Amino acid sequence: MIIPIRCFSCGKPIAHLWEEYQERIKKGEDPKKVMDDLGLERYCCRSLFLGHVDLIDTIAQFKKH
Repeated sequence: MIIPIRCFSCGKPIAHLWEEYQERIKKGEDPKKVMDDLGLERYCCRSLFLGHVDLIDTIAQFKKH
């Protein structure tokens, strides 16, 4: 739903990098280069970014009023 605050495996804080990553990917930059620039070196952190599906907007539609 939303990107985790910390990596599940190593505990590195990663949530603060998500918005910049998304913006740069939408502009057409290579995901590998963006993750390298952001300092995501470990496989565990990179996999969170590559495998994440942002569903918060979809889930928010079903919020009780």
